[in-house]
Amino acid sequence: MPIDTADPVATPCAEGKAFDPCPVSPVVDVAFSRWTTPILWLLQNRGPLRFNVMRDALGTVTAKTLTGRLRQLERDGLITRTQFPEVPPRVEYEITELGASLTPAFKMLVAWSEDHMSRVRDARDRYDDAGRPMPA
Repeated sequence: MPIDTADPVATPCAEGKAFDPCPVSPVVDVAFSRWTTPILWLLQNRGPLRFNVMRDALGTVTAKTLTGRLRQLERDGLITRTQFPEVPPRVEYEITELGASLTPAFKMLVAWSEDHMSRVRDARDRYDDAGRPMPA
């Protein structure tokens, strides 16, 4: 099937680069990987936080995983890490303007969830009740 160049979703990437069938993928990789959304949501709604406060608020995340996610978020420019010259050392993490720019997308997803998750649960129940193979 030929590419419809009038369709912005189906347009090829920059010259010399591979066709990207889903231009949303890079955003999903940045903003919606495991633990990223809860971390950003937490910082957006509670302000600057220390590591242990975040770990406690997130519940089941390990210190190693949280450290890795925070480093990636800082690298991507979505949060800042501020180390204060105090004894004992104090470090706080804060969402950046770039990270906060995801808030409208998060709000749209919350609205979608409120409107549609009951239908998703119903579909899952029908699938499970039909004895279909469970997804991996």
